[in-house]
Amino acid sequence: MAELLFHGAAGEVTGSMHMLNVQNHWIALDCGLFQGRRAESETKNRSWPMAPSKIEAVVLSHAHIDHTGRLPKLVHDGFDGPIFCTPATRDLCSLMLMDSAHIQQEDIKYVNKKRAKNHLPPVEALYTEEDARQVIRLMQGISYDRTFSVLQGIHARFVEAGHMLGSAGIFLEWEQEGHADTLYFTGDVGRPNKPILRDPAPFPLARTVICESTYGHQITESVDHAQEELVSTVKRTWNRGGKVITPAFSVGRTQTLVYFLQEAMSRGDLPGMPIFVDGPLATQASEIFRMHPDCYDAQALDLIKHTGGLFNTSGGTFIEHVEESKTLNDRRDPCIIIAASGMCEAGRIRHHIKNNIENPKNTLLLAGYQAVNTLGRKLADGAKTISLFNETFQVNAEIIQLHGFSGHADQADLLKYLAPCASHTETLFLVHGELMPANTLAGKAREVGFWQVKIAERDLRAAI
Repeated sequence: MAELLFHGAAGEVTGSMHMLNVQNHWIALDCGLFQGRRAESETKNRSWPMAPSKIEAVVLSHAHIDHTGRLPKLVHDGFDGPIFCTPATRDLCSLMLMDSAHIQQEDIKYVNKKRAKNHLPPVEALYTEEDARQVIRLMQGISYDRTFSVLQGIHARFVEAGHMLGSAGIFLEWEQEGHADTLYFTGDVGRPNKPILRDPAPFPLARTVICESTYGHQITESVDHAQEELVSTVKRTWNRGGKVITPAFSVGRTQTLVYFLQEAMSRGDLPGMPIFVDGPLATQASEIFRMHPDCYDAQALDLIKHTGGLFNTSGGTFIEHVEESKTLNDRRDPCIIIAASGMCEAGRIRHHIKNNIENPKNTLLLAGYQAVNTLGRKLADGAKTISLFNETFQVNAEIIQLHGFSGHADQADLLKYLAPCASHTETLFLVHGELMPANTLAGKAREVGFWQVKIAERDLRAAI
């Protein structure tokens, strides 16, 4: 009998980590960083469901930090097995994990300064840049739709998920009690008709399915509608002489926004407003996007033929150095500033918010999901004041949230992919969603034929 253990993204969105035990061999599906309340997340990020040395392999769905960001900690604490992912995910992780390690070390310097003032001993960073480098050494890039061996007798293949560059669902197969057993982990499922990337592939049939449920409670606005709202928001801000400040993940969301803005300006739907992509990670990630046309859809490939490439200099100014970033706050003319992090929890975006949130001419554009207890969620929920860098700021800027740019499938999309699997699936587990979206999707999944639907809980064990 095989067993699942849900350690992260169970009843919540961040910290994705789902464990599969086959004949006493443990495999981790993802190993993500928890985000949200600082003290609570710190505690979660330092704990494991078992000794990392007992985990024999990791299979990754994609490179986002809430799915990969604890890998250096796993290695630091004793894991030394193979880490399987798509080639694009490996390339992106080589940037994102080093960036995450740098942030961990910078944050701990700040924390230890405060501790020293209170005569408290220093604490260690969650992990170091050397830990991140060791992760990259363990990673093996496997192309989509190729069957590979995870451990002896356990095989897998990656299925296009359409969520971000290199994202994949993970189909696993092994022999159990004389017959083949199967599991499909969807990873984060993308939206059909998103720019740049191919649409998600149909879910393969499996006896057990682990599916994300981020937007399981709602029908999200269409990508076309989101693009119209983006244009309208930028125009409105331009007319009042303000700036558009946009928190965005450096990988995926930033490139999508630049793509749409570039298209709108080339059509004449927007004035030639300066676009600044602020952050070395976004700049370097855009280079990796250029390296992987194998992940592009037909529309993106056609655009390359006409423009010579994606994310070239006509698509905006890419800023790497801190001093250049600081000069953006001195600008008085209308412009668009896109910076990480996407939920306003770290990085340069917090400085841009600090310098622009009290000006009613400006707009803070939240281009996607904001997790509970993040600064982005507080702003989306209508906070009148916020705290940043131990200061309080009035929220006078216009706050706009657009869900249509999200990399996550909505309820209708998820049901479209899930429904053909219903008669073949014994148990559907829902992960990567807050309880209300997960419960809503569970009810809809039962309506389309799933007879056993379970919402994963942290450290829940389930025989399969």
